[in-house]
Amino acid sequence: MTDALSGIRVLDAATLFAGPLAATLLGDYGAEVIKIEHPRGDPVRSHGAQRDGVGLWWKMLGRNKKAITLYLGSPEGQELFRRLAADADVVIENFRPGTLERWGLGYDVLKEINPGLVLARVTGFGQTGPYARRPGFGTLAEAMSGFAAITGEPDGPPTLPPFGLADGIAALTTAFAVMTALRARAATGEGQVVDLAIVEPILTLLGPQIIAYDQLGELQARTGNRSHNNAPRNTYRTRDGGWVAISTSAQSIAERVMRLVGRPELIDEPWFATGAERAKHADVLDEAVGSWIAARDRGEVVKAFEEAQAAVAPVYTAADVMADPQFEALGTIATVPDDELGPVKMQNVLFRLSRTPGRIESAGPPLGAHTAEILARYGVDEAGLAELRGKGVIR
Repeated sequence: MTDALSGIRVLDAATLFAGPLAATLLGDYGAEVIKIEHPRGDPVRSHGAQRDGVGLWWKMLGRNKKAITLYLGSPEGQELFRRLAADADVVIENFRPGTLERWGLGYDVLKEINPGLVLARVTGFGQTGPYARRPGFGTLAEAMSGFAAITGEPDGPPTLPPFGLADGIAALTTAFAVMTALRARAATGEGQVVDLAIVEPILTLLGPQIIAYDQLGELQARTGNRSHNNAPRNTYRTRDGGWVAISTSAQSIAERVMRLVGRPELIDEPWFATGAERAKHADVLDEAVGSWIAARDRGEVVKAFEEAQAAVAPVYTAADVMADPQFEALGTIATVPDDELGPVKMQNVLFRLSRTPGRIESAGPPLGAHTAEILARYGVDEAGLAELRGKGVIR
């Protein structure tokens, strides 16, 4: 069976998270992804948890990729990059604006070599504007998008997520942007530049804040786990120390929850008729729901909610995810072979396609594992590799 993106070649010259994860997503569905790293390696190799000195985040982020080293700051590295770009479909990079141009690798140069090339440029603040040359990280995007301002308890500080949220959203957007550009190329034969600022996709996902401020002058306040739009909506502790989350976005669900917890009289209150009005009475509703849940173990709560056809979910850790039968049925967690660590488990491909389902063939490879294989395509023999190593161009 042919993979969905079979025949698409991607040069992943980005570091850390947003750009490389976009390349990972393309590789999951059959694109050949060549990971180009500085000879000292992508910083993600030493970022976060490690086992026996092997970075675990890299094993996920580098999956389905062929890893080569290439110092792009050298003339030899630049010449080799131009050769690689000549028959690539996509280049993904996240250098500060102007860096590729300084190296003689700007889009004006690359499109002369390869008119169909799609160049995806992923930076904190985009290629233009007063902030373009600032260092850009997901944390800054989470702050400047407005995400942190609306996250956290009402009397607490703005809260940042404990994982790469903005980077992950930007990666999904980059993969979509690349596919959009490739679709346009199929019609015109011409590539183009994707200019993606990490701060923008997360802003879009925050919903109607911009239009609400524009039209009403309203700014969303922090509400913790509560919602402005419905109630009860919160996390609640169970008798055995677990936690569950419930949502009542639908009016019928809210009514079922009240009947389940033995407070049907609340349904008759005039304010119960809409989610926004219920949210104004969240204290009353949380007390009703929370006291009922606190008197029961988590398993009992989940079972009762399911029988009542009310929306509930246990608050999981990674250990819970790996043991859950629904995730097992979906194949959400994949076991991937790895030469360094043996079989490793990680999140599987994002979605299931019925004819071209995608797959993970390998975890992130050792630094430079495919340098000789890839450069041999471009006429670099063993003597050439030795010379490049001697100059520090490859490792």
